[in-house]
Amino acid sequence: MLSEDNKKIIDALEETNKWWKGKFELEFKDKEIYRKISKFLDARQIIALTGLRRVGKTTIMFKIVEDYIKKGFDANRVIYFSYDYFRGVEIKEIMEVYSRLMNKDLDDGKYLFLFDEIQKLEHWEEQIKRIYDNHKNFKIIVSGSESLFIRKKSKESLAGRCFEFQIYPLNFREFLKFKGMEIKNIELYREEILKAFNQYLLCGGFPETVDENEEFIKRYIKNLMEKIIYKDIPQVFPVKSPEVLEEILNIILLDPGQIINIDDLAGDLGISRRTVSLYLNYLEKSFLIRKVYNFSRNTRKTQRKLKKYYPMIISSDLTKQENRGKIFEARMIISLDAEFFWRDTYKNEV
Repeated sequence: MLSEDNKKIIDALEETNKWWKGKFELEFKDKEIYRKISKFLDARQIIALTGLRRVGKTTIMFKIVEDYIKKGFDANRVIYFSYDYFRGVEIKEIMEVYSRLMNKDLDDGKYLFLFDEIQKLEHWEEQIKRIYDNHKNFKIIVSGSESLFIRKKSKESLAGRCFEFQIYPLNFREFLKFKGMEIKNIELYREEILKAFNQYLLCGGFPETVDENEEFIKRYIKNLMEKIIYKDIPQVFPVKSPEVLEEILNIILLDPGQIINIDDLAGDLGISRRTVSLYLNYLEKSFLIRKVYNFSRNTRKTQRKLKKYYPMIISSDLTKQENRGKIFEARMIISLDAEFFWRDTYKNEV
């Protein structure tokens, strides 16, 4: 007799693995990163998709499913499972439930397993490593809305076994594709491009906000950030004061690209330097902010110098004309995946 937990797993599997029941079609609007990912789909290694919530990681997973099935892969051997609502279910249990449900021998033939939001499963890396080492017939895809390799042990466990791809918010080219706009002559369509760019700066780079109005976008971003700060981050990191975490994020949101002195910020907030340093790290590992180093040829100097911090989400509150330059700078940092900035002897920045 099935346990109540097993029944819930079966319900979740049957609800999300729609391709088991017949034709599976996905409306996929191209993200440039997918072309890079697709080159590694036939490799033995695990593929890890990381990035901010709602930037399209799950959609990319479903695109992988679609491509596998189109190439003739048995749809009944493709298994997707989300840990968004299951925290204590071990991967082995999911595999056993699937095996009984579909009457499959997991040692016979090839299988594609996709585990979404896997960072919510404690010691996930040890379980994935064991499955990867024991089942050479499995292709494994995982995703996480926090960095999957925070712990040194995670990196060591999966060294050589995993290719990581970070999924960013939409860049401007992708935004235009999502809008159905194909601009071939920039000068001819200058006004349309400028209008679209203003909309792009407003939307936060989320696929779900591309065609929405400003009020919707503000509410969407506010709800998203609150969920990450008050629910997601405390589940993974030891956060005693989520409201302080939110305050630090708001400081960076309102002044993108500012150079932060941790001692000064600690004094302003009335908390310890260590707490500020930890909270900045938590925000970075959750993909809410990005740290950019002050470049020096001396690696130790680069690490010691004050850093600039940028939000990965551009708040709608920053879309006033006087903040346009900072919004554009933040967008460029994200799009270019920039790691450094440089200041000359006169403190002019590059």
